[in-house]
Amino acid sequence: MTRRHAVALIPGDGIGPEVIDASLEVLEKAARLHGFALDMTRFDWSCDRYLATGRMMPEDGIDQLRPHAAILLGAVGWPARVPDAVSLHGLLLPIRKSFDQFANMRPHRLLPGATGPLKSEAFDILCIRENTEGEYSGAGGRIHVGTPAEVAVETSIFTRRGVERILRFGFEQARRRSGRLASVTKSNAQKYSMVFWDEVTEEVAADYPDVTVSRYHIDAIAARMVMAPETLDVVVASNLFGDILTDLGAAIQGGLGFAPSANINPDRSQPSMFEPVHGSAPDIAGRGIANPVATLWSAALMLDHLGEEAAGRSLLAALSAVTAEGRLRTPDQGGRACTTDVARAVADSLS
Repeated sequence: MTRRHAVALIPGDGIGPEVIDASLEVLEKAARLHGFALDMTRFDWSCDRYLATGRMMPEDGIDQLRPHAAILLGAVGWPARVPDAVSLHGLLLPIRKSFDQFANMRPHRLLPGATGPLKSEAFDILCIRENTEGEYSGAGGRIHVGTPAEVAVETSIFTRRGVERILRFGFEQARRRSGRLASVTKSNAQKYSMVFWDEVTEEVAADYPDVTVSRYHIDAIAARMVMAPETLDVVVASNLFGDILTDLGAAIQGGLGFAPSANINPDRSQPSMFEPVHGSAPDIAGRGIANPVATLWSAALMLDHLGEEAAGRSLLAALSAVTAEGRLRTPDQGGRACTTDVARAVADSLS
């Protein structure tokens, strides 16, 4: 009997539909070659929907997604039309929190043929970002709005459960890789939340004597990612710090067009979500020139998560073969290839 996986597609805004559509041919061929099927359902949730209905997704949107094994998302947001705070809190964050996708994974390395801004090419960093609490908890408010006495309060929330589980997830990843983990805080300045994070790191580390732990302040590790990225392997950080570091990681791996991500529910009791991190790029939307590499790499991570590891490896190998050839480069990489050119070449390289 053919293995079947239900996948929800949320193309979203801007270039999102373009990169998602380009990835479908690749995913369908990978499924055929490796003996499984992807039952894909498309959802039109986006800023267009918000402007038409007042909601980024319907009230029962989470329930509609729940039966799926995974979600593949293109991009969310169109700031000139809908404020980012509306689009983010109306779609992306509710999905992450509702499905307890507490582990955000972003691999950073140069694909063959890709060029980054640094001299070093010998790096392979896996950033693990806490994805459901911390600085993005949404706790706070504003009073006396629009007056000279206006006050805005944003409260970060760190729970022992939340910090411990993201650290354990990071330690498990480090155990599978090089046995090295870097924990990121700013405990010299944030004497409650970040000292707490450091203390939990010490406690969890005792259960992983085979993993070497280094501790960095956010500013120090940002500098290290630029000056000596090859010295880092698994990096674990809070929601805000992880957000910052992963955009830096995207830059050193050649730009946002190369940066995949996975929002993981590790116990698989609810769907996980996979997405490129380049955003909706409204300035190039509709021109067919968006770089699909980040989406295809995210799709490979999705196949791994679905238990189709051979297909995931095959997709990443095909992607690497195309980038190594160097012939098909989208404009963000100084070339003239279109989105579908790159995706079709990856499909042709699959085996």
